[in-house]
Amino acid sequence: MQDTKLPIYWKHALVVAGIITIMPTLAAAQTPPDAGENAMAEHPYVGMWVTKDGQIRHELLPNNRYDEARGERESAYQGRYRVTDNYIEYWDDTGFTADGEFIDDVLYHGGMVLYRQK
Repeated sequence: MQDTKLPIYWKHALVVAGIITIMPTLAAAQTPPDAGENAMAEHPYVGMWVTKDGQIRHELLPNNRYDEARGERESAYQGRYRVTDNYIEYWDDTGFTADGEFIDDVLYHGGMVLYRQK
């Protein structure tokens, strides 16, 4: 039997309701394009996303930047993001990368569930 390996860019998987979805991502060395000052201004996902307990808060800014707070620590992580359909990719200013998916107006990211703050 031949061993089949997925290409390096197929390295993220999301499990929702028992279904595994493999998602393509950029290699860590790549950076997102600079999309302009207010590229996301009218995008429906721009705004604050918060865990139920309020401890993790992601603010998706209209200039393709995000600011993440954790507990009492404001601006714990900051960086760029890009949304493609319902898929979000993050590039932290320190070089860390992450991703997530919006499903029924809920953000699933790194094992966390975040809800739109109203």
